[in-house]
Amino acid sequence: MGQQTALYAKHLEAGARIVDFGGWDMPIQYQSLIEEHTAVRQQAGVFDVSHMTIVDIEGADAEPWLRHLLANDVARLKATGDALYTGMLNDAGGVIDDLIVYRMNAGFRLVVNCATRKKDLAWMQSQQAGYTVTLTERPALAILAVQGPKAIDIVAQIINQRFSDEDSSRVSGLKNFAGVELEQWFVARTGYTGENGVEIMLPNLEAPQIWDQLLAAGVKPIGLGARDTLRLEAGMNLYGHDMDENISPLSANMAWTIAWEPAERDFIGRQALTEQRNAADALPVLKGLVMEERGVLREGLRVECTMSDGSTQDGVITSGTFSPTLKHGIALARIPADTEQCAVDIRGKLVPVRVVKPGFVRHGKKIFS
Repeated sequence: MGQQTALYAKHLEAGARIVDFGGWDMPIQYQSLIEEHTAVRQQAGVFDVSHMTIVDIEGADAEPWLRHLLANDVARLKATGDALYTGMLNDAGGVIDDLIVYRMNAGFRLVVNCATRKKDLAWMQSQQAGYTVTLTERPALAILAVQGPKAIDIVAQIINQRFSDEDSSRVSGLKNFAGVELEQWFVARTGYTGENGVEIMLPNLEAPQIWDQLLAAGVKPIGLGARDTLRLEAGMNLYGHDMDENISPLSANMAWTIAWEPAERDFIGRQALTEQRNAADALPVLKGLVMEERGVLREGLRVECTMSDGSTQDGVITSGTFSPTLKHGIALARIPADTEQCAVDIRGKLVPVRVVKPGFVRHGKKIFS
């Protein structure tokens, strides 16, 4: 038996099939993965993501420390609740983890992956020398991700009942990557599905009641299976698959998360990334693949890439699935930067695929051409 979130009993009540996920007993699906996926695309679904690790950063040097620790620049977070996505890199420029950081009233909040918790905390603690900063885990907080076209309206109604009309309006009016603190709650306009929605951090003791209220309002419980198909349709990375500590963010479609300016900001991994960016031999890149004939694109399959000079090189699928929204195969693949055409080796047969920008579905609609 693994660790259990405050909602474990609720998952059993809802008929969840439980699996081990990074040492946690988590719901992979409740009834039908396709139905859960479709509920998020068309209405609203709720995910228990309390297995993820919340770390609050406080102290006189909290901001300068994070500006050194992270590839993106927290100085860009001007208002309480503002958020950004970033990589935490090692000295070689590899991705130790990807995470979201929020500016809070009393400092900053990081939400990191559960499978990387130990190494993340060890790395952060090893980088504290010379900085007045404290790291505090928040295991007493649960995280509910409510996603879908109707998600924000439903959450705003619950906020109205729990807090006030004014707080409900603040949640309804949140812009992407912005949040609001409501007593012990924090509600942020972030997510992992390509849909509108919010993530709610709240005390474990309150989570079951809010879960029940969401389900009573028509929100469907969603497991990790649909969470993966949704994030892949949205073109979002999964740590340990699309990137890891041996992969540069420049090879993981994360170049946009690197804040190169101001030039004097010496974040960990900057020198290595600068050398990679200036190297004559281009790094491989993470691209989207589309296969509209029958079959499934799966992680680990070889991709045969044809270069502009007619030669061929190999790439690899890092994440792949059958898209419930598009009704055909999609994948993320790491391929040579100079690739012009691709085919995937499926049981010894080379099947042509289209190369597109990472990202296939947003707000329920196809986004590639």
